[in-house]
Amino acid sequence: MMGEKVRVGVNGYGVIGKRVADAVAAQDDMELVGVSDIVYDYRIRVAAERGYPIYASMPEKRAMMEEANLPVVGTLDDLLKEVDVIVDCTPKGLGEKNKPKYEQAGVKAIFQGGEEHEVAGISFTAQVNYEEALNKQFVRVVSCNTTGLCRVMNALHKRGWVKRARAVLARRGTDPWESHRDGMINTFIPETKVPSHQGPDAQTVIKDLDITTLAGAGPYNLSHIHYAMVETTRPISLDELRHALWEEPRVNFIHANDGLVALNSVIELMRDLKRPRNDMWEVAVWEDALAVDDREAYITFQVHNEAIAIPENIDAIRSLTGIVQNGIESIEKTNKALGIVDSFLPKTIPEAAMHEAIGKALKEESRKFMEEGFKGAEEPASPEPTKEQRRTA
Repeated sequence: MMGEKVRVGVNGYGVIGKRVADAVAAQDDMELVGVSDIVYDYRIRVAAERGYPIYASMPEKRAMMEEANLPVVGTLDDLLKEVDVIVDCTPKGLGEKNKPKYEQAGVKAIFQGGEEHEVAGISFTAQVNYEEALNKQFVRVVSCNTTGLCRVMNALHKRGWVKRARAVLARRGTDPWESHRDGMINTFIPETKVPSHQGPDAQTVIKDLDITTLAGAGPYNLSHIHYAMVETTRPISLDELRHALWEEPRVNFIHANDGLVALNSVIELMRDLKRPRNDMWEVAVWEDALAVDDREAYITFQVHNEAIAIPENIDAIRSLTGIVQNGIESIEKTNKALGIVDSFLPKTIPEAAMHEAIGKALKEESRKFMEEGFKGAEEPASPEPTKEQRRTA
């Protein structure tokens, strides 16, 4: 398959599916063969407007879709005959039911975070375990919250800093498109299971991560907010924490003193930046809320539930098919195609230069420490000269 475009189908054209379809269409090494669904409302009609071939996920739904004037070209079985990879974006639980169909068709498949880890056997976040999924048949892209946790925790974990992590997640109550159905008002619903599923889910990606999560849902629909408290293996400085997060792919800083004081203002920034569907594929970390002490690091960050896992699906396609062997290479390729950036406002906030300077300072500090070496408390900083040295001086 090297040098050829990967042929991709998307089963389920909802919140995630429509974004995955657009992302696939934006890649120069992939071809979107078609999308499949069972609905015939405005959502799938947009696919027709975009020129995406439409398939019926269930044969019995095809007639109704065609009666609604949708240009259906076949069924899911037909689509599976034409693709190398199917990205299953169906509602929670349906992916597992669809798996035998994918196995029978002999296609590779990507499942979403609503499915259990065991459905695919590999749970995926590109910058953590891209190579683990290379040339496999199935992989599961973890949920939005788990993706955010894995990105942020990876920055610290790969440096050996994480002794134990705790995170509190205030989740959105519902997605914007269905707020009229089940949006909550004037309340907050705590999850009574401890840990909430996001912590154990993150451990399916970062195997030896010691993490406990608690979660609840509030009366808003514009994304999630996380509060992470990480007990570190040694005291780390604020600059070390900043630099680690800055270097991590798809983790960006925002600042309350720029007016980005809440979930809605960050999404408003995405609108002003003319992001498609106001999507924020990156984790947004409040840099001015970062803190450390002798035992812990404290991180507050925003996760856009509708968008964050989309680039992971694209990288998962490359990993399963082996067309790109290196995770960082795939991440950079996906980032360029989608417009994922290191800094949201680079023309007026020179973050790259600032963090380059921090990185150089930290490297110099480390070099001096290594040159100095360890000296016990009982040793003088500069040894006294011997009698012989005094006589010859």
